[in-house]
Amino acid sequence: MKYALMVAIGLMIPTWCLAGEGDYDEKIPGTLVTFSMIGLPPGKVQAHPLSGGVKEVEIKKIWIGKTEVTWDEYDIFAFQMDLTEQEKAKGVDANSRPSKPYGAPDRGFGHHNFPAGSIAVQAAQAYCKWLSAKTGKKYRLPTEAEWEYACRAGDKETMKFKDAKVLGKLAWIDDNSDGQTHAVATKEPNAWGLYDMLGNVAEWCTPIDGKEPVAMGGSYIDAVADVHCEARSVWKADWQTSDPQNPKSVWWLSDGAHVGLRLVREE
Repeated sequence: MKYALMVAIGLMIPTWCLAGEGDYDEKIPGTLVTFSMIGLPPGKVQAHPLSGGVKEVEIKKIWIGKTEVTWDEYDIFAFQMDLTEQEKAKGVDANSRPSKPYGAPDRGFGHHNFPAGSIAVQAAQAYCKWLSAKTGKKYRLPTEAEWEYACRAGDKETMKFKDAKVLGKLAWIDDNSDGQTHAVATKEPNAWGLYDMLGNVAEWCTPIDGKEPVAMGGSYIDAVADVHCEARSVWKADWQTSDPQNPKSVWWLSDGAHVGLRLVREE
C-alpha cells in the first residue's frame, strides 16, 4: 500500500482499508487531456439505497475518479473535439453525442478544471461508453454501493455532519459556495485521496434496485444536512424547467447545473 495510516473524520483507518494500489493517469487519445484514477481495495459496505433500508454489498476491485469529471474531459466528447471537420460534416456519432446545449452549460461559473454540470444521466452514460471505446478500458458510472464505499473510505459511521465549518473543509456546499461550482480538488480529500465526493456537483450512479438512476453526495446548492455519503436524489422536473424543447433534452439539464458525474473502471 502507498499509505501507512491516515486520519479520516477523526478516526484512524487501518492499512487494509487504504486505497492506492494501481493508481494511474489516463490520457484521452488524440488530446493532451488527462485524468487520474484511484485503485480501491475490495471490501464490503453497508449501503443505504434510495429504495430504503440498509444492504450489505460486496465491492470488487475497481478504480474510481480522483475527481469529478471536468469540463476539460467532457468537452472533447460533448463538442466533438476528437473529430475532424470532415467527420463532423458527415455526421459521425451525431446520434450518440450531446445536442447543442441551451445556453452555456457551465453557467459562467468557470470551465478549466471545473466539474462538468448540467449533465443528464443519458449523457453521463454515453460519455462512459465513448471513453471506453477511446481507451479500450471499461469505464462506467459507479453503482450506489460503490460510490458510498468510496465516499466512506473505510469509515463505517454514518458520516453525516452537523457543523458546516467541519464539512466545509471537504466540500463546496450552500454555506460556502457562493451559489456556484468550484474547481475540483480545492478542498481536502477523503482518506482514500478522493476529492469532492461530497458537494460541488452531485454524481450520477446506478441504483442497487436497478430502477431510477440516482445523483449522490449532495452539491453546492445543498445545506449541510443534505450533503453526506448517504445523500441520494432522483431526477426532478424542475431540473429542466426552462428547457424549451418538447420533449425535454435527454442530454442537458437546463436547470440542473448541480449534477455531474465521476467515473469507475472495472478490471
